[in-house]
Amino acid sequence: MSAQSYIKWLGHAAFEIMLSGKKILIDPWISNPLSPVSLNEVTSVDYILVTHDHFDHLGETVDIAKRTNATVIGVFELVNYLSEQGVKNTIGMNVGGFAKLSSEVEVYVTPALHSSSRGGVPVGFIIKAPEATIYHAGGDTGGLFSEMDLLGKLFKIDVAMLPIGSLFTMDPRQAAYALTLLRPRAAIPMHYNTFPDIKQDPQQFKELAESMLPDVKVFILKPGEILQLPIK
Repeated sequence: MSAQSYIKWLGHAAFEIMLSGKKILIDPWISNPLSPVSLNEVTSVDYILVTHDHFDHLGETVDIAKRTNATVIGVFELVNYLSEQGVKNTIGMNVGGFAKLSSEVEVYVTPALHSSSRGGVPVGFIIKAPEATIYHAGGDTGGLFSEMDLLGKLFKIDVAMLPIGSLFTMDPRQAAYALTLLRPRAAIPMHYNTFPDIKQDPQQFKELAESMLPDVKVFILKPGEILQLPIK
């Protein structure tokens, strides 16, 4: 199972995750400037998790869902909009809710601090599977919030994906401090260097994180690079 389970960064806040045989995309803006794949290469997707409706997070969700028959998961108002766009399979949720994607994989909706365009609220996700518990902070999590401490205590997170780009999100220092609340085993920086306005050095995040939380492993992925699960 571990050889087939992974996290792949697709640039910006987009990830491809394989857990217990289920392929999951998060915020699939596949046409982002850092993307290592073309839209036509995205096939056989089981679930798409969308944190909010800004173009750089909703991305090509509609096209991918129609082509692959994937089920889209997001806030109730957002998935209603996607249904109007022709997406057939959706699960509308809200903060605090959870859904079983299979007998082994569950997804929980967590708070995120940001804005949205079509109603509803921005969210993050926690995905629980035998290989790992993964936290995606929502791409545009605007800043720290104290509930991160509760998420860390409740879910025992293995891998946290946190934005570090600043301007629209946390910067490296705030993201590093967030790890002291979440207390994951490992972290992956995201949502940086896509545009000049969010240019950051991920090494700064790594150094700050490891100084604040010495036991954490920070994996700076290149677009298209894979982190095998479970974490060793």
